[in-house]
Formats: sequence, structure tokens, C-alpha cells
Amino acid sequence: MRVVVSDAEVTLADVLSLRLVIDEPLAEGTELVLRNRATAAESRVRLGVPGAEVRDATLAVSLAPLELGPGRWDTYLDQDGTRTRLRSVDPGFSLDHLDAYALSRRTLAYRAYRTRNGFLALKIDDARPAAEVRSVWFREGRFEVTGLLAFTGLDDDESRHEARLALRRSRPDAELTAIATVQGVRFHAALSLCDVVAAADQSGTWEPSLEVDGVATPLRLGSRLDDVDGKRRRLHYPAAQIDGVPIRPCYTADDELRIEVGG
Repeated sequence: MRVVVSDAEVTLADVLSLRLVIDEPLAEGTELVLRNRATAAESRVRLGVPGAEVRDATLAVSLAPLELGPGRWDTYLDQDGTRTRLRSVDPGFSLDHLDAYALSRRTLAYRAYRTRNGFLALKIDDARPAAEVRSVWFREGRFEVTGLLAFTGLDDDESRHEARLALRRSRPDAELTAIATVQGVRFHAALSLCDVVAAADQSGTWEPSLEVDGVATPLRLGSRLDDVDGKRRRLHYPAAQIDGVPIRPCYTADDELRIEVGG
């Protein structure tokens, strides 16, 4: 049986909504199978009987009751013991939708996407509150960053929240802080690079975080609400020179922002 996903989305209510184009009707007992790519664990959802004349079908599957863990889950239809992996012509999300999805406080974040070889899959992450980076640059001797507060439950309105940007380094321990601006869920922060160089008696890596009034824990700065995984390999910033010392923003393997000094 040929099956193609023409439209795929995880809604704000964590429901996987699919539109399928099929070349023959679904049989009684057809199941949607979600298979964890790393562990091979599976979850099955019985779809019912859509009808003999159907050439496309709309499916809605609530994901939270399935208790799927973090990871990447491939999707299949199982019909009469024959398993068909779901091909997709839809990338599964828009950047605007990802922003809206991140405004709610969640424990897990679900995303439908099309794999590089054209199949539908789910990506599931722990949804810890975070400061999602949208722009980062060095200018006029400052490190500046803007972005969106994700999974905090704060309203996207005109309310202002007291906040501060902190840069921390271990071995040896050091910390720098500066006042940050947070309006609703949008933030802007800046910190002097001269202060960073003055505090860096040797080469090191600084970890930025945002502390916001009303949010229980400091928010790590990272960049995950887009379609670019592996930014450490793909995204490279030019280094700034402060008193002959190179400073460069970069990302870790799990897409968290860091500031590298010297080296």
C-alpha cells in the first residue's frame, strides 16, 4: 500500500494531526506504530475503519497518553501484518508555530518533521524552561543577545520582568552579570567584552544564563526552536579581538550557547 503524508503537525494540545493520501482504503485493525530509533521501543494506536471509498484520511492522535520518552520516533502503518513506513511531503512545522508552541509550560516538547530521506518522524525533547536565542553578535565592544523565553508559562504581552544576564566560568570560577530587558517573553541583554577579557586571566569558556523574576531557575541560553540541529558543526561566528584576545560565540553539541575566550 502506498501512503504519503501530505500534512503533518503537532498541535498546541500535543495532538499529532496527519492527512494521508492513500491508494487503497485502510483495513479494519490498521495501527499507527511509533518506533524509537535508538531503543526500538514501540507504541501502537488503533485507527479504526475510515470507509471503503476513502482516498485520503485525516488522523488525530493524542501523544501525551502514549507516554513516549525523549528521542526520535519513526512512524509506520501496520495493516494486516504488513508494515509501511510513512513517507512525507510536509516538513511538519513552521517557525511561527514553534514559537507559539513554546509559550506554554510543558514537560515534553513534541515536533513532527520530515527526515532527510523523506519519511515522517517525531522528535521529543524534555521541555525545560530556557532562553531561546534568536540573534547574537559582538558590536561596539559588547556581547549582545536577543531571543524568546520558552516553556516558562509567562504571557506574551507588554509586561516587564526584572532580569539579569550572567556569564559563568569554571576552572577557575568567575562570574559576570549585567541587567537584561525582558518584556513579555522577549529578551535583550548586553555585557561588556572588556569586562570578560579583564576577568579571563587565561583561556576559558563562559556559560551564559538569564535570571528572570518569576521564573524559578536560571535559563540556559540555547537555540533549539528551528530546523537546524547540530549548530556546533554548522554555525560559525567570526572572533572579535579585545586587547589582542580573541572572543567567539559558539554552540555545544546540544545547541547551548557558549563564549570562548583565547585559545
